[in-house]
Amino acid sequence: MNLWTELAEKAILEAQARGEFDNLPGAGKPLNLEDDTCVPPELRMAYTVLKNAGFVPPEVAEQREIRSLIECLERESDPARALRQMRLLEVRILKAKLRNPLLTEENSRYFDKIVARMTLAGDPT
Repeated sequence: MNLWTELAEKAILEAQARGEFDNLPGAGKPLNLEDDTCVPPELRMAYTVLKNAGFVPPEVAEQREIRSLIECLERESDPARALRQMRLLEVRILKAKLRNPLLTEENSRYFDKIVARMTLAGDPT
């Protein structure tokens, strides 16, 4: 696990143990995912148009593609094709890591497990 992730998780668990999250306003109520109060007023309409058009930030699109490749790799029975998909997945993960290292930490661990499993099955090349 990433050092920053571990530190954040530890701080959250300690705050939870001290009861700092008890009785917060809105506890037990669903989150308002449409709240755009943090978006500057002059950008709200543009963000709404982009959202309604299905636009997502490049990091989110990359994460979706990585997950899709992982799912394809899990279903693959041809070792040569699986190896090509693994190489493509590795490139995608490395590209995503350059943009946001925290976003791809779980993918990296999962990719390592897939590589280990494929190595045990034998190298198709």
